Amino acid sequence: MMKDKREWPDSSERKADVVERIEKRLASVPGHAYEVTQPIQMRFNGLIAGVRSDVAVKVFGDVEQTEGLPMLDVSLKRDAASRLGVTAQDVADTVSAAVGGRESSEIYEGDRRFPIVVRLSDAARANLDTLGQTPVSTPQGTSVPLASVADIAITDGPNQISRENGKRRVVVQANVRGRDVASVVEDAQASIARDVRLPTGEYLEWGGQFENLASARARLMLVVPACFAVILLLLYGALGSVRDAALVFTGIPLALVGGVLALALRGMPFSISAAVGFIALSGIAVLNGLVMLSATQELVRSGRDRVTAAREGALVRLRPVAMTALVASFGFVPMALGHGAGAEVQKPLATVVIGGLISATLLTLLVLPVLYARFGADDVSLRGRDPLDTGEA
Repeated sequence: MMKDKREWPDSSERKADVVERIEKRLASVPGHAYEVTQPIQMRFNGLIAGVRSDVAVKVFGDVEQTEGLPMLDVSLKRDAASRLGVTAQDVADTVSAAVGGRESSEIYEGDRRFPIVVRLSDAARANLDTLGQTPVSTPQGTSVPLASVADIAITDGPNQISRENGKRRVVVQANVRGRDVASVVEDAQASIARDVRLPTGEYLEWGGQFENLASARARLMLVVPACFAVILLLLYGALGSVRDAALVFTGIPLALVGGVLALALRGMPFSISAAVGFIALSGIAVLNGLVMLSATQELVRSGRDRVTAAREGALVRLRPVAMTALVASFGFVPMALGHGAGAEVQKPLATVVIGGLISATLLTLLVLPVLYARFGADDVSLRGRDPLDTGEA
């Protein structure tokens, strides 16, 4: 866990810079692979996809065993061993005694006894040249060095063998730095499809944060159209006209333009939190449009023509619409500028809402009156009163 930033030697340093320095330092340690993550992020990755990184490629099939564990490999020189009469069992017994140890006797202390294990020292076992001088007995009663009848080397052995759904599985994991997960996975998938030919019976699955992103994206493909359909239905119930409901609905694309531009200006990728911000933004944009168009319809009922009613309605509802947008925008400013815990989730959402409200407010005040003056419903005299009008003076 990182200390509070006020306790850092250089408080102006960013977390990304600290992570980069950690990775450079760890890269000099041989035989290890590291991933820099955070406790909650790692836990959620593990719960969602069974891995602990942003992106994981699961390779299923009769794949090689996962390597990475250093092992002592002793291979018998069969020709040399047969000339000396040394068997594979003789070599295995010698290596077992030298490295693992073998009981040679027992020692008694009162009524307790302890085995005496003989083996090479730690320093001798770590030195392959010294280990190669270990004597191996021959049938003639002599001994020869272990190196004369066997090749000794340190190799990478199987670290673990994982299975999922009855298939062997090897996971290639990576964390993403400086880019969004979706674009990295898209590039990786394109490269694999172009350059990699999997053997028969083997296949790939993508996991990690990308799996969560894909699942959330699939849900949003259902939720967002449903939300828009409900909004249109409610607008029709409030305004009594499909045409006027469609005019108010134009506030949503006008708001989305500002949200997209705000993300682009801040260099933020599209994410699930940004998608949630777009949904919230759509509701506020529709509310502002409904406030303005309801006032315009009321003016039309009082006898004004559509052009005059559109202009006067925009002026009458200028302050309510502006106040709604300003209050919501100011409330999201701390989230948009935050750098503490959870900022990676809050910043995209707040950025979308603030940028969208700016464009929605300006365009609603200018574009919606023009659209209503040109395309608004002609007959509103038989419809109900303004749904936002309480009847009080």
